[in-house]
Amino acid sequence: MKPGIFDPTRRELLAGLGASLGASAAGLIAGGAGPLVTAQLALQARPATLALRPGQPPTPIWELAAVNHLRDVRLRRGDRCQIVFRNDLPVPLAPVWYGLGGGAPADPLGGRAPAPPNAVETSIISIPNAGTLLADFRLFEDGLKQPARPLPIIAAETGPVVVDRDEVLLIEEWRLQPDGTAVPPGQDPKDAGPLYTINGQTSFELSAAGNQRLRLRFINGSQRTVLAIKLEGHDVRVMALDGQPTEPFPARNGALVLAPGARADAFVDVETSAPFLLHDGQSARQIGTLSVSGGIRRRAELQPLQPLPPNDLPDRLDLKGALRFDVALGATDAGWIQPASFSTASMPAFRAKAGRTVVLALKNPAPVTTVFHLHGHPFRLLDKLDDGWKPYWLDTLAIEPGQTQRIAFAATSPGRWLIESVATEWAAPRLVRWYAVE
Repeated sequence: MKPGIFDPTRRELLAGLGASLGASAAGLIAGGAGPLVTAQLALQARPATLALRPGQPPTPIWELAAVNHLRDVRLRRGDRCQIVFRNDLPVPLAPVWYGLGGGAPADPLGGRAPAPPNAVETSIISIPNAGTLLADFRLFEDGLKQPARPLPIIAAETGPVVVDRDEVLLIEEWRLQPDGTAVPPGQDPKDAGPLYTINGQTSFELSAAGNQRLRLRFINGSQRTVLAIKLEGHDVRVMALDGQPTEPFPARNGALVLAPGARADAFVDVETSAPFLLHDGQSARQIGTLSVSGGIRRRAELQPLQPLPPNDLPDRLDLKGALRFDVALGATDAGWIQPASFSTASMPAFRAKAGRTVVLALKNPAPVTTVFHLHGHPFRLLDKLDDGWKPYWLDTLAIEPGQTQRIAFAATSPGRWLIESVATEWAAPRLVRWYAVE
């Protein structure tokens, strides 16, 4: 068992959560509640502020915070993690996990109720895979009074990964009104233009020594916009997408294109100081800087890149014997509904027997790009001729207007799982359906 997870300076939170955590953890140590807990995580939904306008008062926001971690949340592949969640916001909420796959608890809309205000709830999750994960409240957008910041979570590999630094870069989008208040996604921003931050900073700086090898975990924390991020003058090698390792390959033109909620792990061998450039489909802008310390260089020679340790996903998918379904994204006559009105009493998008390969033909009938997210399973993006797939796994995909993309996944995790569809417009509603693996 790891040491206690609460910072003793956070006494108010400790008083509210300590009894719940201690009692349940004691039962697990005694062996009466299944496999032993190997990690603990205290999460809190709470109000916060963020300095988004230089020289002006900070902007009120909401956030999902890990109160027992000073910096990044780092778990390990194979962990069985006890989550203690406290909701200190005035609306019902539950963390929604992206990238966890079959280790996630039941989707909060499909099998468990969100926590009411001032409630404390305990759950257990498994960490079957290493990778870059994300937890947030996007399924509860209909009730948010403020934009809510997501929480990046690292599931570390059990084997060694040789890098000098491992850094999370969470890119977020904000829409500010003239009085400085922020418009939550799903609401009309009127004339409020986009403002972007990295790790909550409007001018982000990452310091490094020359010749260091950095692992940069880029996360598109925007809720609506497809973003391209580029580090000028550097060879950016993609090592993982949406938390799943891939064969290393160079980012096209040095830029990573990420749908909302998508993640990309990239290795960069530091050469010189350079700007981080962001393009949102409308314009490019600098949102950060890589600063190299003068005269300081890593002594050892950098070794050739090796793939990240695999996550034991299947090498092959049985496309010939696959179950095939057509899914029109966002079509209200096809059963899509906003999360606040969702019920599993509705008809599922499809059902599959555990162990089968499923192929989905995802059609975007909308006049704008639409983003699809599959809960519960990573998927392969199929080639246009449906005779193979791209050499990586995803859980999120942006589909252009009028286009159809085909994906395939192995239905290995029984349960009821959500699928999401949202158009890439700030005021567009998030829509959900569900599917069953039986």
